[in-house]
Amino acid sequence: MQRNATTRFPILLIHGLFGFERIGHFELFHEVKEALKATGNRVLVPHLSATHNNETRGEQLLQQIDRVLTSTGAEKVNLIGHSQGALSARYAAAHAPHAVASVTSVSGPNHGSELADFLRKALVPDRLPEAVALNVVTLFSEFLTLLSGSLTLPQNALAALNALTTEGVGDFNDKYPQGLPTTWGGHGAELVDGVRYYSWSGTLPATGAPTLDPLHEVCRGLSEYFITEAGQNDGIVGRYSSHLGTVIRSDYPLDHLGSLRRTIASAASGPDPIALYLEHAARLQAANL
Repeated sequence: MQRNATTRFPILLIHGLFGFERIGHFELFHEVKEALKATGNRVLVPHLSATHNNETRGEQLLQQIDRVLTSTGAEKVNLIGHSQGALSARYAAAHAPHAVASVTSVSGPNHGSELADFLRKALVPDRLPEAVALNVVTLFSEFLTLLSGSLTLPQNALAALNALTTEGVGDFNDKYPQGLPTTWGGHGAELVDGVRYYSWSGTLPATGAPTLDPLHEVCRGLSEYFITEAGQNDGIVGRYSSHLGTVIRSDYPLDHLGSLRRTIASAASGPDPIALYLEHAARLQAANL
């Protein structure tokens, strides 16, 4: 465990699509939050709409950043966003770079999600063969039934889906290009407008015996609907689609939610996903963030 990984500024852990207090049987960010706190970090988890577009969630995040700065006396915050949370973090940093020290994307769809493209087509009659549309929607529905939480903020599932498609994120990127690579699969600028940008993500481990983790098995089923990044995705987001700023690594053997928690699959293939956050806290500390 990192013993000297205390950051200068508070860390905000930002959930993605369908991120609630809990996912399945575990508290969202629980292990990450406790591990970071154990090394002396100030860690908070903002509450954003579980389903909405990037701009709405970004505005909610900006309001909570203001409250954190007021309550802690800190000058800035470090934002670590998982999945769609990375887009919320990017929005906040673009609008308030003076208040954000860093943005870190973990499994973020920074160039859109092929799965979102597929799901969007499945909702339009005759866009996909009926059996294919039924299968992908059924698999994704199974994924959602394993997520639990309360709906206390405005929700708009269709807006969220549109915001995660390749087209939707492309429009978002036209407005907020900070940290994006200029070439497919490359790195982006680490420092933009005083904000440092980082990213990491995973790809599904090589096929092995079925695990006892239903979320992992559903991610493996959903991965079959990737074309551009076939075999190079975590079940929800493609490897190169996740790139932002300095890419720490984009092929950790982890599924989409494995980058948030220890699982049977991650224990078998490694690395320890919680250790990645501690290593990153040390990286932020070294950069005086």
